[in-house]
Amino acid sequence: MKKLILAAALLSPALALADATPYKIDGAHTHSSFTVRHLVISNVRGEFAKTEGVVAIDDADLAKSKVEATIDVASIDTREPKRDEHLKSADFFDTAKFPTMTFKSTKVEKAGEGKLKVTGNLTLKGVTKPVVLDVLGPTKEIKDPWGNVKRGISASTKINRKEFGMTWGGVIEAGPVVGDEVAIEIEAELTKDVPAKK
Repeated sequence: MKKLILAAALLSPALALADATPYKIDGAHTHSSFTVRHLVISNVRGEFAKTEGVVAIDDADLAKSKVEATIDVASIDTREPKRDEHLKSADFFDTAKFPTMTFKSTKVEKAGEGKLKVTGNLTLKGVTKPVVLDVLGPTKEIKDPWGNVKRGISASTKINRKEFGMTWGGVIEAGPVVGDEVAIEIEAELTKDVPAKK
């Protein structure tokens, strides 16, 4: 009897995700961006060209859903090459040592009609801290012109860059050159992960 109970306990995590359908993040149709205050008077916006990962969605119980995403930090683009090079340096992202940032969910909660709160661990520049994503979606499934099953989600959060080791920045009379708070937004298109036919 004890062996049966132990076996059931070991199997329960797998059973909990048995109804979750995996979707791959479609990098060609996904937009990951950030906004940070500059010189107290304006916002600088940038994006990361490469985002990948898997979102496992359990429509019967969204709390059993999971998210794992990776962003290629070296693909940063703020439309200013010199600024991009500075952001890739050790003053900020240090992409030579830490080329990616990752997010792995630990909890999914409903937050109203069509809304979720997704808690997870964000790893950036070698530092891992919990963050909460405000999520709209997932949308209902649709088929694209090629028969692929698609869904969409929008996620946003805010972090303090200094908590992730990005402490560079001078001060002018009006305040800091670069703000501490960074807003992150992700518009993701998901494709149902259909196993290849053997």
